Amino acid sequence: MNLESVFVKSSVLVSDMPKATLPEYAFIGRSNVGKSSLINMLTGQKKLAKTSGSPGKTQTVNHFLIQKNWYIVDLPGYGYAKVSKKEREKWQLMIRKYFKGRPNLLYTFLLIDCRHEPQKADIEFANFLGEMEVPFVLVFTKADKLGASTVQSNIAAFKREMLKWWTELPPIFQTSSVNQQGRDEMLKFIKENNETYRAQITASQNE
Repeated sequence: MNLESVFVKSSVLVSDMPKATLPEYAFIGRSNVGKSSLINMLTGQKKLAKTSGSPGKTQTVNHFLIQKNWYIVDLPGYGYAKVSKKEREKWQLMIRKYFKGRPNLLYTFLLIDCRHEPQKADIEFANFLGEMEVPFVLVFTKADKLGASTVQSNIAAFKREMLKWWTELPPIFQTSSVNQQGRDEMLKFIKENNETYRAQITASQNE
């Protein structure tokens, strides 16, 4: 099933973003992790998020309105070596302001390329989300690129690395944009959290 999906706008400043009245889910990961492909797979729209062979292409915060009642937010990737120090600092400030300035952000989906052993940049960003008290989910992408045993081995290695800093792991999804693996599970997770969010809003309004 395709989801009605509309690109709303690209922003750099939190003040320019859509009003924080609908639940939203941010997607972020190292450059070239397959973020745009995953967003397109989830929504069933082949060209909603633009994919590129050039890492580091996304430089803005991009909002997509889904089913007229929640947002997917495409955040700039991290860990791209060719970006200057000044650009990295600018990116870090923008991301920090985004996380602090969006009370309607329910979860951040942290994308991890399961073809690789644990990467320092991914662990550091997970710890950064923890420090910012941003609820997040681990999404292992490109599961179709390796054999199942290798995928599970790499995911297990990442979990072990995470547990050096964390006493409890966040929810985990395993995905493939090629064969739609993980789509139903992720959409169910989003649907359940949307319902909880709206119930809380209704309850607060009735107090």
